[in-house]
Amino acid sequence: MKKYFSLLSLLLFSLSCFSQWTALTSGTNVPLWSLFFHDAGNGYVVGADGTILKTQDGGANWSVMTSGTTAHLMSVVFTGASTGYAAGIDPFLSFGGTIIKTTDGGSTWTTLSSGTYYGLYSICFPDAGTGYSVGMFGTIIKTENGGGTWSALPSGTSNNLSSVYFTDAGTGYAVGGLGTILKTVNGGATWSALTSGTTNELFSVCFPDASTGYAVGIFGTILKTMNGGTTWNALSSGTNNFLWSVYFLDADTGYVAGDGGIILKTTDSGATWIAQLSGTTNSLSSVYFPTADIGYAAGEGGTILKTDGSTGLLDLPAKPGSLEIYPNPSSCFITVNASEIPVKGQLSIMNMNGQQLITTQITGPKIRINISDLPCGIYTLRLTNKKTTQVGKVIKK
Repeated sequence: MKKYFSLLSLLLFSLSCFSQWTALTSGTNVPLWSLFFHDAGNGYVVGADGTILKTQDGGANWSVMTSGTTAHLMSVVFTGASTGYAAGIDPFLSFGGTIIKTTDGGSTWTTLSSGTYYGLYSICFPDAGTGYSVGMFGTIIKTENGGGTWSALPSGTSNNLSSVYFTDAGTGYAVGGLGTILKTVNGGATWSALTSGTTNELFSVCFPDASTGYAVGIFGTILKTMNGGTTWNALSSGTNNFLWSVYFLDADTGYVAGDGGIILKTTDSGATWIAQLSGTTNSLSSVYFPTADIGYAAGEGGTILKTDGSTGLLDLPAKPGSLEIYPNPSSCFITVNASEIPVKGQLSIMNMNGQQLITTQITGPKIRINISDLPCGIYTLRLTNKKTTQVGKVIKK
């Protein structure tokens, strides 16, 4: 019960600030696993069966690129306008580690010799010539000549590594199974295991600056370090969904995306996370913001989403302190008490993905609602009439 009230103290009556995400037409139904954008308009997404899509108009149109492979491409990165790399898994080559490269903006791709049979989940280039890729069974490989040759590095672990991120030429991090977090300070020559404080699998890592980093994973796991990985603290995400991707614009503002179409945003360095309205229940594998306002997310079923920072849900003035909900937490019935009587008002109850689960008309200052059929979790209540919007949070236990 203490956990519920602690979470409630962070989220109760918080303004939901749902940003509007718009579904783009990708032209494919295959799972998409990684996004990269040069700027707000020019970007790439990769996915299953060698899929590579490119846009030059901010996602309005996507062109299919010929990748030359049927491997599942898990990660994509560009070192310049023309030169890019994608890494993945070829299921027809004993889970072979696939790396492909383009030097003409994605028009043609060449398969490189990765030197590993193990599938690769993530690729990162701290500079134009030096790159790293990580994958199955603790695999870490490095190139110093733009992918011409790759050499294996000793990771010290056999756990799968899902994500790699470098803050400078020498300092990098890799995360993976059983809460594994590795760090190098000498360009990958040696890697040290850090104490993450969890055995939950981690899928993505991001450092907005040299000291501050975040890692996300299964069961809503979000970890944060403020001292270059020496210590990690668990943050409250408010969800048990698997979180597949994390991206920070700066030390304060970041996003995570995951199962069920969940997208969470923080503007206070991870102290609180607010669910955004993604408009999909498809799992989201990647989130990327080329600018402070414009962002993209991609995932299952060929899903590609875009946000431009506009607020599409709470477009009326909100009074978060004026909506009283009791008992809270509750397992069955709740009473909603509004300070103002909304004329022909509507009350909506939404989950952390922004999906409306209960909608009812309001004709007086109090209403009793049965929430016994809702799964346990945190829900947003939004009471709206023509003049105002009142919001609150309730925990179903």
